[in-house]
Amino acid sequence: MDHFDYQQGEIYVEGVPVTAIAEQVGTPFYCYSTETLVRHYNVFSDVFRGHDFLLCYALKANSNQAIIKSLANLGSGADVVSEGELRRALKAGIAAEKIVYSGVAKTQEEMAFALEKGILQFNIESEPELHQLSRVADGMGKVAAIAFRINPDVDARTHAKISTGKSENKFGIPWTSARAIYAKAAALPGIRVQGVDLHIGSQLTDLAPFEEAFGRIVTLIEELRADGHEISVLDLGGGLGIPYDQAAEKPPLPLEYGEMVKRIVGHLGCKIIIEPGRLLVGNAGILVSKVIFLKYGEKRKFLIIDAAMNDLIRPSMYEAYHEIVAVKDTGGPLSAYDVVGPVCETGDTFAVRRDLPGLETGDLVAIRSAGAYGAVMSSTYNTRRLIPEILVKGTEYAIVRPRPSYDDIIGLDKMPKWLD
Repeated sequence: MDHFDYQQGEIYVEGVPVTAIAEQVGTPFYCYSTETLVRHYNVFSDVFRGHDFLLCYALKANSNQAIIKSLANLGSGADVVSEGELRRALKAGIAAEKIVYSGVAKTQEEMAFALEKGILQFNIESEPELHQLSRVADGMGKVAAIAFRINPDVDARTHAKISTGKSENKFGIPWTSARAIYAKAAALPGIRVQGVDLHIGSQLTDLAPFEEAFGRIVTLIEELRADGHEISVLDLGGGLGIPYDQAAEKPPLPLEYGEMVKRIVGHLGCKIIIEPGRLLVGNAGILVSKVIFLKYGEKRKFLIIDAAMNDLIRPSMYEAYHEIVAVKDTGGPLSAYDVVGPVCETGDTFAVRRDLPGLETGDLVAIRSAGAYGAVMSSTYNTRRLIPEILVKGTEYAIVRPRPSYDDIIGLDKMPKWLD
């Protein structure tokens, strides 16, 4: 459920008509609903009420400060994968002791910064990373609390580019090698083993891969405890999918996922960490764009809009489906369009032969389920300006990232003295 509904013949975001925002800020722009964020957070966290549980929002999905702050106010922790994301989480008010640091390539400088701040846990993905963290922590006179990210060799049954839990993926420690590396970690200075971590992929629409992976982790934790390790934290990552295509995708509900988690791992007595990103923000955002031209090809009709692949790259990168709707419901007959942007790439295509009502130059369309991996993956390719982000709460809205000027973008380039 989200809060983007037709009222009086046009889409409202909570209590604000999309057309009113477009008139002020221009197009294209991202628009987020606070009430949707709150609902998604509460639905997920309520499943684990009464358990030792921490929801750590995965900032990589959408790292706008206003989004992070909205979730921080609800009690969320953070899952970060860079020093920049760690700084964003701290600035938005998330306490360091509620932050987990993931990622395959943490530098010494990033490790030192996180140690200085006192984060909850480092999720370690390789033996070289373990030894580097030991050297950094010991040199600072600190102790790093760690979990190893275990690769359980489970097929997540999702897109190949967002599958992370198979043996050929770059992520984590092979689960068959886990006991050996935990033994090494226990003997190192500056290291305190406290947990086990895994994350098998993103946009999963079936519980079976989760169940298989979690079952392997239960066995591993029992073996690690028998080896003398005090495993008190179980980080299950994220990955639960959202319905981009309402007709074709029926991912499990958070309640079903939560009940499965409690059934499989609840008896371990661990603090459970879940790291949803897309699940919280994906359907809390839309991308609003304006029709520039209608172009009639020999066999296709093209709807050319002012948003482009640099604004939302998921369709180009992942062949991802996003529902596209007219902001004003004309109620007219449908026609098949290829919805494309203005960038000079064939891949700048949002949809092929998508049925839409009759649209004309100047009409607005909304690309739904764009709150995750939209703005955060955008670029200035073709010297296109980054687009604004808008946050709505009730009948109010605010620009939470403004559109830069062309001078702002071009001014980032610096001329060498021999060209001045």
